[in-house]
Amino acid sequence: MDLYPPTEESAQRVHGDVLSEISDGLVALLKDHYGKGPTQAKTYYQDDLVVCLLRGGYTRVEETLLAGGRGENVISQRMAFQEVMRERFEAVIEHATGRRVVGFMSGNQQHPDLICEVFVLAPTDLVGLDELREPS
Repeated sequence: MDLYPPTEESAQRVHGDVLSEISDGLVALLKDHYGKGPTQAKTYYQDDLVVCLLRGGYTRVEETLLAGGRGENVISQRMAFQEVMRERFEAVIEHATGRRVVGFMSGNQQHPDLICEVFVLAPTDLVGLDELREPS
C-alpha cells in the first residue's frame, strides 16, 4: 500500500505518459509499415474512450495519386490497411492503458490530411457483459 496517495500532478504525469505511449506507438507502427509515418499526433483518453489524431505521412505514391485526382483510392487503401493492422493498433492501446479494446473505428480525410483512430475500452456501459465475452 502506498503511504502517500498520488497527487494531482503525479496523476497528470502518469496520464501524460499513457497519451505519449499511445501516440508514439501508433506513429511507430505506421512508420514501420508505410516506410513514412505521421508528422504529428495527439491522443485523448477519457473514461472508456481513446482518440488519436494523426497528420502527415503520405507516401510518394499516395501523393502522386492525390495529385492525379485519385484521392478515393488513397482513402480506400488506407482503410484496408488500418483494418489489417487492427490487432497491432489494439495491442498498443491495451499495453498503454492496461484495458481491453472492445471497439475500433478509423477514419481518414485528405484536406487537411487527418487520420482519426478511435478505441472503446472495457469496461464500458456502452457494451453489455455478454457482448464482451470472446466468441466461442
